[in-house]
Amino acid sequence: MATIHITEAEAIRDIAGLLARVRAGAEIVIEDAASPAIVLRTAAERPLRRLSESLRLAKEHGSTVTLDGGFAADLEAVVNSHPEPLENPWG
Repeated sequence: MATIHITEAEAIRDIAGLLARVRAGAEIVIEDAASPAIVLRTAAERPLRRLSESLRLAKEHGSTVTLDGGFAADLEAVVNSHPEPLENPWG
């Protein structure tokens, strides 16, 4: 979708309309001669990281953190309590 350039005054008059356009995929550039431009766009989806990836990264960064003996059992109980896939909280 297109990039829309508007003034700060125009943005103030119709913030609900601007948000609707951003949700539909537009990028809004709010311009004001006295200050830097402001860009409104939807946030990029945050990728989910698997536990194995987190553990690999911790090892690569030299982490010395250890998990208590019950962590694995607690984590398994959480996973087993959700037989269907969980929804992405950022999506």
